Amino acid sequence: MGVIPEKLVSLYKSRWLVFVAAMWLQSWAGIGYLFGSISPVIKSSLSYNQKQLAVLGVAKDLGDSVGFLTGVLCELLPIWGSLLVGAALSLVGYGLVWLVVTARVPVLPLWAMCVLIFVGTNGETYFNTVSLVSCVQNFPKSRGPVVGILKGFAGLSGAILTQIYALFHTPDHASLIFMVAVGPALVVIGLMFFVRPVGGHKQVRPSDGKCFTFVYGVCLLLAAYLLGIMVVQDLVDVNDTVVKIFTAILLLIIVVPIFIPISLTFGPDQKHPEEEALLPEPQNKEPGKSQLDSDEIILSELEDEKPKEVDMLPASERQRRIAHLQQRLLQAAAEGAVRVKRRRGPHRGEDFTLTQALIKADFWLLFISMIMGSGSGLTVIDNLGQISQSLGYDNAHIFVSMISIWNFLGRVGGGYISELVVRDHAYPRPVALAVFQLIMTVGHVFIGMGWPGSMYVGTLLVGIGYGAHWAIVPATASELFGLRNFGALYNFITLANPAGTLVFSSLIASTIYDSEAEKQHPLHNMGSLMDVSDSLKCYGSVCFFLTSMIMAGLCVVGAGLCMVLVLRTRIVYANLYGKTSSSRLRL
Repeated sequence: MGVIPEKLVSLYKSRWLVFVAAMWLQSWAGIGYLFGSISPVIKSSLSYNQKQLAVLGVAKDLGDSVGFLTGVLCELLPIWGSLLVGAALSLVGYGLVWLVVTARVPVLPLWAMCVLIFVGTNGETYFNTVSLVSCVQNFPKSRGPVVGILKGFAGLSGAILTQIYALFHTPDHASLIFMVAVGPALVVIGLMFFVRPVGGHKQVRPSDGKCFTFVYGVCLLLAAYLLGIMVVQDLVDVNDTVVKIFTAILLLIIVVPIFIPISLTFGPDQKHPEEEALLPEPQNKEPGKSQLDSDEIILSELEDEKPKEVDMLPASERQRRIAHLQQRLLQAAAEGAVRVKRRRGPHRGEDFTLTQALIKADFWLLFISMIMGSGSGLTVIDNLGQISQSLGYDNAHIFVSMISIWNFLGRVGGGYISELVVRDHAYPRPVALAVFQLIMTVGHVFIGMGWPGSMYVGTLLVGIGYGAHWAIVPATASELFGLRNFGALYNFITLANPAGTLVFSSLIASTIYDSEAEKQHPLHNMGSLMDVSDSLKCYGSVCFFLTSMIMAGLCVVGAGLCMVLVLRTRIVYANLYGKTSSSRLRL
């Protein structure tokens, strides 16, 4: 085989090519985040009220989160086959929604529309599962940055699709639904043979830190550029030529990361990726550690007898002290002084099955905290159209695009910041989640108060906080419950989205909104001047004030649960990341 063909094969097997292809796939995969843009046209075309629209929102969230069948099919089908199934679901589901909204087919009942929304959005679970599982396996030592960047591009897809939609310059908002149906399917077909595990753990290079820094730079440039062109297009009436130039530059920025795998493959003095071994492991395997880690006998009194300051000692001294205490207790057990019990199931940091994780308090602390934060954030995203209209903003697209950017920065920044917490300080990752949930609390308060300009501040804080959840929580789950069954664990965690919106959006937000709307239109209840099928609109900050305050309070509760998890997992993170500074990952 010649040099060029060999290089091309090496490029195809590069884990960085897989990562870049997954970024492109994710940038078109978060179609659920456009629901805030397409919901007004669905509501007006089908004469839905807010509660009916909220039911569609829950169906969308369920479709985006129910991935049990996805996990099964990903085990049975090849990777490209799973992506093809996802593309077909997206095309069929949202394609039929577009036909109904544009009156090309007869109007369907609400339950049928829920099924279509569920099917169309469920395609996302295939894109997300394949991308995350492939890249986490390819980058096992960089979980936080990888998950954050991939989920960030998924969150940014709303802004990307909105900008591409602006190319058509059409007053027909239903055409956005058509783009949601067709666009992601075409991208998946083009990338389905590139996104897959390639044994990336054998391709670790000393230059990986610089590569991640480059990707972070592209992410910041992309976010800043999107924000800039949205502000320009919102303030100035630009012509079609300028919009085309803006969109062309946007696509160019998205393509730029392909430079990484090309330079690694064709650059000077580069070894074949498969010839490079993992970076040297830190020498922290002291005598007795492997014995302690694999010992099937657990002394029930070990934690009681161990002084608290032991956990704060350097790794070598800590293991020596624990080994000494273990030996003393084993001797006491032999004399009948202490009780010995057999180990049952894996411990934190080892590989759990989903069933084993579901009986652990740590898992439920993480999951319930996710419901509080992610559920409240998604409620804001789903209702952006109605929130902006109630506060007097005519164009909801600007807020949908802006919150997509903040969501993107939250995911990328959440992964980066939480990685600094664990790598540089060996402190539990959930502490970063608690901070972001407190940031969300402030954002909910701003949205609820309805002050002038508060929508911009509120969407900024809520978007960043919501996005951080999807970088921090999956990485935390992989650290506490292992990588072997990460796909199943991730798909269960995503159920926090529909669980949260079912409560916050369907039961709380929509009920309060319709109640306030009826107060503003008392004659509607009498049916004297308005048709009862007309959808009511609520105006003023009162429409979402109480909902926002409730969600703010629950975010504080979620932050408290995160801190409980931090206290429970300090030892785990100290053992996982308590390394010498020379071995830490520098991004």
